[in-house]
Amino acid sequence: MTVRGSAGPAGRMQIARGLKALRMRAGLTQSEVAKRAGVSVGTVNRYETWQDRAKLRVPTVSALAETCGASPQEREALVELVRNQQNGWWMDHPGLPEVMDPLMSFEDVAEYEHVYANALVPGLLQTPDYALALHRAQDVRADAIADKVDARIKRQAILERSPALHLWVVLDDAVLRRPVGGPDVMSAQIDHLSAMAQRPNVDIQVLKFAAGAHAAGSGGHFLILGRDDEKNPLNSMNVVYLELHKRGLYLDAPTEVQSYKLMFDYLRSQAADTSNSVELLAAARQELIR
Repeated sequence: MTVRGSAGPAGRMQIARGLKALRMRAGLTQSEVAKRAGVSVGTVNRYETWQDRAKLRVPTVSALAETCGASPQEREALVELVRNQQNGWWMDHPGLPEVMDPLMSFEDVAEYEHVYANALVPGLLQTPDYALALHRAQDVRADAIADKVDARIKRQAILERSPALHLWVVLDDAVLRRPVGGPDVMSAQIDHLSAMAQRPNVDIQVLKFAAGAHAAGSGGHFLILGRDDEKNPLNSMNVVYLELHKRGLYLDAPTEVQSYKLMFDYLRSQAADTSNSVELLAAARQELIR
């Protein structure tokens, strides 16, 4: 398994979420886990609290995971995150256990998600038919497609929570011109984008071809997930997700995150504003039905 991790806020958050998810799945209280693992209740609570900055230890994480009935794969994923505490980046993996899914971990606690999409509609804004067409084009094994589409659509519930996640998306014009699934599927997808753009917690901007060269250069799809708490910095979190083929790369080193934040600010300034972008979505849909 290729899993590398940082014990910065993002890496700690994934560890904490994984341990808590395992405990909840096992139906155990923190006191029960502490007694069985031979540690204090305070230790269990500390390891499930991602804001804590005390050093995480491999034997403790391993003991907590095993006490909660973790599979060898789940325990290994947690241990690898603890061992690689200084990298500032890590990769997810197609075989990563669901309780360790990094993107879902970060979205659970993020206040905002900023997305630059240069080829495809972001997952949080995809219709089921659009997602299905994507997976049919990418996956050879048809038996796994339905589960993947279902997981992607369920992930969109993050936009319905309270307080709401603020999603800001810059869509390259190419996203609207690529007829994924055919004209009907694409028309419905653009209608969905237009509807989502009316929500108070969703902003969509279109980066027109006419804008020419832009801040992202030849780079691809990326997300910035964050929450900022000036009063309690330990409650802050910022991580960048770079979408690669079959997996993703995560960065949480402050200089890397700041670089992508600046890039996204430039992209927002180069794209059409939100009002004009709604008109561009409508125009793109009209072209599909001609």
